[in-house]
Amino acid sequence: MAGKDEKRVRSKTISFYVTPEENKHIQARIKIAGMPKGEYFIESLLHQKICISVGKYQSDRLSLEMKKLRLALENTNEVESLKDVIDECKALLEQLKSVIDDNSNLSADIFNSNSRRGNSFNSIPPDA
Repeated sequence: MAGKDEKRVRSKTISFYVTPEENKHIQARIKIAGMPKGEYFIESLLHQKICISVGKYQSDRLSLEMKKLRLALENTNEVESLKDVIDECKALLEQLKSVIDDNSNLSADIFNSNSRRGNSFNSIPPDA
């Protein structure tokens, strides 16, 4: 395992727990993809389609993240710390914009598909 090296391009570590069954499936997918494990996770996490679920739990989590960032901005006095918080805000807002754009395109596709079929725009197409 490589030592901690802040000069590396990829200097941050992300880890999480999975069940033995989940691990088996993940390892199989990595083998099928034919990619190094790290690249597989990066590609999977950064390029997957995200659907926003409507509900109190999801809304609360997003609002708590926004509140945390707002408080950090309000309470940060050091320039370097402020830069880190601004970078985090920028990353969150860029991802949120991407998700909103993807979902608005999906909504437009559903509306257009249903309009051609003569269906109400509130219904979901059978293949969705």
